[in-house]
Amino acid sequence: MKSSPNANSVCLPWWRVGTVWLVIAGPAVVVVASFATLSLALMHGDPVISEPPALSERNASHAPALKARNHAATPRP
Repeated sequence: MKSSPNANSVCLPWWRVGTVWLVIAGPAVVVVASFATLSLALMHGDPVISEPPALSERNASHAPALKARNHAATPRP
């Protein structure tokens, strides 16, 4: 004999099932976080630098690698 479904089982509407809300909550949190990130990016944008910073001998980290290497190998007077 085939087993028949239980006569006492009731089909719940989809909004009454907790697993459905777990599936919906993941993408919903991502959408809310993306709008929060967008608002932060629009309100606190980085300033535009019109010209590059001048290279100085004290700030050798901005110099090209070859120039910095040669400068480090040069003995000081």
